[in-house]
Amino acid sequence: MLNKKTVDDINAKGKRVLVRCDFNVPLKDGQITDETRIVAALPTIKKLIADGGKVILCSHLGKVKNGPNEGESLAPVAKRLSEKLGKEVNFVADYNVTGEAATKAVAKMAEGDVVLLQNTRFRGKEETKNGEEFSKELADLADLYVCDAFGSSHRAHASVAGVTKYITEKGGENAVGYLMEKEINFLGNAVNNPVRPFVAILGGAKVADKLNVISNLLEKCDTLIIGGGMAYTFLKAKGYEVGTSLVDDEKLDYCKEMMEKAEKLGKKLLLPVDTTIAKEFPSPIDAEIEVSVVKSDAIPADMMGLDIGTETAALYADAVKSAKTVVWNGPMGVFENPILAKGTIAVAKSLAETDATTIIGGGDSAAAVNQLGFGDKMSHISTGGGASLEFLEGKDLPGVVAADDKAE
Repeated sequence: MLNKKTVDDINAKGKRVLVRCDFNVPLKDGQITDETRIVAALPTIKKLIADGGKVILCSHLGKVKNGPNEGESLAPVAKRLSEKLGKEVNFVADYNVTGEAATKAVAKMAEGDVVLLQNTRFRGKEETKNGEEFSKELADLADLYVCDAFGSSHRAHASVAGVTKYITEKGGENAVGYLMEKEINFLGNAVNNPVRPFVAILGGAKVADKLNVISNLLEKCDTLIIGGGMAYTFLKAKGYEVGTSLVDDEKLDYCKEMMEKAEKLGKKLLLPVDTTIAKEFPSPIDAEIEVSVVKSDAIPADMMGLDIGTETAALYADAVKSAKTVVWNGPMGVFENPILAKGTIAVAKSLAETDATTIIGGGDSAAAVNQLGFGDKMSHISTGGGASLEFLEGKDLPGVVAADDKAE
């Protein structure tokens, strides 16, 4: 999975190169509110322009539930990309994505030109039968294919994986971009070949969302730290009173199994020793709220745990200090509330201060690290929440698998 052709292994000069990017950016009133994903795509695009490729970009945006609409058009992305690249990006606004307008635009391209196709999801479900036809049409536009959309690489969609079959059939090559290469190297090596001690930190709300991740990481890491809402299911499985805290009752036996597994494998499984409690969940989420800290086995029956406590924060920070590799996925509490963000801040701070390779697995943990101002202190922040989780589960990602292997 890790030995894939990259943009450095292909010759793009004079060739039409289809690049699947992740331009799924947040929009408000037609304006881009966070351009992180656009910036992340630039190195690959600039490399292909410099090599004299004819660069055809495609991406999805939003969920597109009610059919094509201007609110989910990639037009604002084309505008921003033109500014960032210092050259015009020719946007093909056609809702059909690969229709006559796209074919004509591509036919007119000179070396170093850039075309952006319309939102790929405007063509309907990419993973269905319709996706097969769409895959072929995308491949008809290009000679080479580059996947640089790690955030979508866990989906077997036409523009992510389906297109590669038809590129191969016409004698073309399928490679990964710089962003994908970085994700594969960091996440892949962390899980399959970590410098030890390897500490994994898992948070977030539900155990159910991370079943396979917990099991897989227990086999790979030296210490597994559990925080967030799912910690209360583990605490209840230990026989503790957890009050009105979030609990996944169907997963109590699973948590017991995982605690036994850790013991059998000689791995440390750390659970909160104290917890920050309140009467109820804050509403709105950032509302002022009265909290207190109690031992994890002393949560009153009418209270709920909403963050790890101060002792736990110190315990977790201590475990990070001696680590050489740390992977973190999921906040320690309701980090959107300043009063309940202390545990997440403490963990982020400990990662920022360590010399270890620190990898943040996308989603809420990435948002938390960036919001708290620790982003630039991390070795790598993954751009894909769902994709990085599946990577940590040990699953093969369709978008990675579909790229050609390097020649031995």
